[in-house]
This record gives sequence, C-alpha cells and structure tokens, in this order.
Amino acid sequence: MPIATGRRLKPSRPLRGAPRETRQRLVDAAALLFNRDGYHGTDSNEIAHAAGYATGVFYKHFRDKREIFLAAYLAWSRAEWEEVAKIFAGGGSNREIARKLVGMSIKFHTRWRGLLASLRELVFSDPVVRRFHRRQRRKQLDHMAKLRRQRGSRSHRREEDLVHLYTTERVYDAIAQGDLRALGLSEKFLIQAMVQTVIAALN
Repeated sequence: MPIATGRRLKPSRPLRGAPRETRQRLVDAAALLFNRDGYHGTDSNEIAHAAGYATGVFYKHFRDKREIFLAAYLAWSRAEWEEVAKIFAGGGSNREIARKLVGMSIKFHTRWRGLLASLRELVFSDPVVRRFHRRQRRKQLDHMAKLRRQRGSRSHRREEDLVHLYTTERVYDAIAQGDLRALGLSEKFLIQAMVQTVIAALN
C-alpha cells in the first residue's frame, strides 16, 4: 500500500487518471504532510499542491481536512495489518513471529510517528475522530481473534486483547519518539519485553 513506503513529497504534475488514482494521490500526500507537520500544521491547499493538483480538486474528493486525515489513518492501519498478515503467513514459531511483529511495529510507529501523534490528539479532542478510531479498534480486535484461531491458539477475552494493544502501542510510540534515549533506558531490554508480551498474546 502506498502509505507504507514513507517516500518523500514530490509535488510533480500528476498524469491524468481515474478518480480513484487522484484520491489515492491526495491521501498519500496528506499522510506525508500530517506526518511531517502535524494535523494543525497542514491545510487543504498544501495537500492539493503536494499531490500536484489545484485546491478545487481536493474538494471534489474530500469535504475537509478531517476527512482526508481519517482516510490517511485508515490507509496506515490497513497497511500495518497487511504486514501482520504476511508475517503470520510466513509461518514459524511463536517467538519467531513475535520478533518479526515487534520489529515491524516499531518500524511503522517510527516512520509515521507524526501522523500517530496527531491521531492521539484528535481522538481526545474531536468526537468524530474518536468514534472512527473506536470502530477501527473493534476491527483490530477482530483481526487478533481471527489470526489466533488460524494458528489454533486458545481464545482470549477481548478485554485481554485490548490491554495488549494499548500496552504495545504505547511502548512502540515511546521507542519511536526517542523517550528511551532521553530517559537513559535500554531499548534492547524493552524490545525483548515486548517480544515476550506478544508471545503471551499468541499462546
């Protein structure tokens, strides 16, 4: 998925294409701008220009900045779960899978730390974003249960899975934001702890 590439903004003139391609180009540009400048540091004019379009094109596809932000977050979330599915499809022991999942998650949270920081702020302050985020949470819990069933693991309470999501995400964010270096803590130790946490969720 394009959003997972982390490529730089390239405000070149796009080829004329299908509306879906135009929309995707706008979403990709928005994701990069939100990631670099934050939600409040980005506007629709900048997004359109970064994608290579006039501002009017933006409003043919999105009502406002919030709508394209949610589209960018949704693309990010889908890209992450696609990578999770690939890791599971590759097989291996629970420890091997856990190591790959932790490494992938840290990479995603580091590459897109600006976008995720804006998401956390908006979940707190914007009820529309909060409702959207909770719908995505339910889907994440469904994904976790499905993957566990495919491996023949025991069933978990959804409450347990939610604790796992919140715990691991916060730690991945801390690593991505450089908190461990600032606190003089061992990233290696924390990564090993996360691997153990993921193994427990897989059993």
